[in-house]
Amino acid sequence: MRIAIQKSGRLSDESMKLIRECGIKVNNGKGKLKSSSTNFPLEILFLRDDDIPGYIEDNVADIGIVGLNLVKEKKRKVDVILKLGFSKCRLSLAIPKDKQYEGLRFFEGKNIATSYPNIIAEYLTSNGITADLHEISGSVEIAPGIGLADAICDIVSSGSTLLTNGLREVETILESEAVLIGHKDLEKPKKQLLDALMFRIHAVQNGRNNKYILLNAPNDKINEIISILPGMKSPTVVPLAMEGWSSLHSVINEDQFWEVIDNLKNAGAEGILVVPIEKMIL
Repeated sequence: MRIAIQKSGRLSDESMKLIRECGIKVNNGKGKLKSSSTNFPLEILFLRDDDIPGYIEDNVADIGIVGLNLVKEKKRKVDVILKLGFSKCRLSLAIPKDKQYEGLRFFEGKNIATSYPNIIAEYLTSNGITADLHEISGSVEIAPGIGLADAICDIVSSGSTLLTNGLREVETILESEAVLIGHKDLEKPKKQLLDALMFRIHAVQNGRNNKYILLNAPNDKINEIISILPGMKSPTVVPLAMEGWSSLHSVINEDQFWEVIDNLKNAGAEGILVVPIEKMIL
């Protein structure tokens, strides 16, 4: 099975990290455009991210990792298989920070510079706005400063680049992150390989999203603490050498972490130890 990933940059680094966390060994030496795993039937193609959806539609690659924003823009016939939870960003409209903004009508008749003409055109049309779009392949944020455009539509992560160029974000069009995409008609043997890969990815994702927790508690507080402590089924309770005390082991979702910890302390839990989970199979 062939997987296409971005040949360089943050998305490439995160994609390779995920592949390695799945236990797949790959030697991707600097400058290589293709590499094979030594312990899993996977070949990796290192490509420009703009080209990946097309290569998958044309059956050159079977699956790939790209930003959701790129999938929406390119409109290639591929399946979005799974959101991967990294390289999160948003596609937004931004204007010079000294301009007053009172809503989308601001963009009526304006010139907008963007690398995402399809997405922004659909968005403006759905909101009844007519604007002139100028497609730019890079450095979109400088367009207003050189008089090319009145506004921009571009990818935003922290917003620092906009600030540096005297712009401010006013509308979010799309929330994006890295996604696993695939050819719409994979052959059965490759579907089986994809299922095996997905099993590993889910185990890694479950591990990232949860923490393993160990704590000590007096026995008369165990029932109260168990009612607070979420787990895959139920916490493990192990008697301690100190009479009247036990150790409880469980798993907490990252989103619930601090709220649960505070409640546990208030219920009498002590010696709380939190450990990252490498992989978790449900």
